Amino acid sequence: MLIQTEDLWKIYEVGAEKVNAVRGISLEVKKGEYLAIMGPSGSGKSTLMNLIGCLDTPSSGKYYLNGRLVSELTEDELAFIRNKEIGFVFQTFNLLPRASALHNVELPLIYNGTEPEERKRRARAALKMVDLEDRMTHKPNELSGGQRQRVALARALANNPSLILADEPTGNLDTATGAEIMALLGRLHEQGNTLLIVTHELDVARYANRIIHIRDGKIEREEKFDK
Repeated sequence: MLIQTEDLWKIYEVGAEKVNAVRGISLEVKKGEYLAIMGPSGSGKSTLMNLIGCLDTPSSGKYYLNGRLVSELTEDELAFIRNKEIGFVFQTFNLLPRASALHNVELPLIYNGTEPEERKRRARAALKMVDLEDRMTHKPNELSGGQRQRVALARALANNPSLILADEPTGNLDTATGAEIMALLGRLHEQGNTLLIVTHELDVARYANRIIHIRDGKIEREEKFDK
């Protein structure tokens, strides 16, 4: 099992008030699965993704990633997991505006000390996977929204991660471009990648093999699809 959570809670203190963002979620995700987490704004879906991505720590409960109990890992081990094991794709792309597409994709490889030649080779290969080999020298402002999201996807793929997490991957894109990005994510899944997408749009969620519906921080229901 790639992901396993047991009675996961996340409680934020806002002044004197306590906000239960995630309430006792138990969830399993197998290697190679394509899962969508769906729910309205404020349902806790992004908080859950941040917990799964080791960007935040739970208030209580257990989270196992690849069989390892995340709460027992050191800061260095967590940093390694965030850099090597997990590829992140954000709604806002999070690209460096003055850097080329190639350099943006290289960033996680720079952070983990990959040698320059190997770094460039892997970044070029990742851009080729998302059909952007002819845009490697372009900066983000020279790319369309869809192309920027492809660069973000290539960056997520550069380290050959165990898991790709995508938070509203089509949120800033028009319908046609969003469909292109979802088709690309589908291809990546077919190549063996484990995908977890967070969305509030049902037509986006339906690209996955399984949808977890979240409301008020709890799993409300689950849907499975044979594809």
